[in-house]
Amino acid sequence: MGMTDDLVVAEAKNTVPVCSACGSYLVMCDAWAIWNHTTGLWELGPIFDATFCDQCGGETDLVWLSMSDWRTRRIRALNDGLRQGKAGPNDRLVATPGVVEKGKQFVAQVLQTVASFSAFGPDNDPKGEHDFGIFVVDGQTVYFKIDYYATDLQGGSDDPADPVCTARVLTILLASEY
Repeated sequence: MGMTDDLVVAEAKNTVPVCSACGSYLVMCDAWAIWNHTTGLWELGPIFDATFCDQCGGETDLVWLSMSDWRTRRIRALNDGLRQGKAGPNDRLVATPGVVEKGKQFVAQVLQTVASFSAFGPDNDPKGEHDFGIFVVDGQTVYFKIDYYATDLQGGSDDPADPVCTARVLTILLASEY
């Protein structure tokens, strides 16, 4: 089956192609564009086997994900970015008074732990979105939670996988404040 046949089958199954190396959906296929003299438009011509990833900057193989799997991976990547200090334009970080009152050094340790947190599992991450965690710093149990709001913060996001219409809010709190 050639690349063109793969694309037709994948589209029929409602899937998304991603880079096999980094998981990015910013992928491209080599193709020719052919000028249509009747319509006066360029039309997609033959698609070739070479695929490229804009994120990695090189040739890659494609992996086809279901829309559901792709959305989960996309949300997880956006959440991980926020936790690791790469907030989107609408994202916010909130620390409760109890966390702030512990001092700058405590807050710095908490932020470092949130950024490097990897203990996700079925109990704290049932959807696989990396949006909740519990850990201990200086004997204090700390929670973090990421919620998805509309950009005006007046309700939930219509699509947490789309950073344009989503304000992610990362809240950090002491367990005693819950």
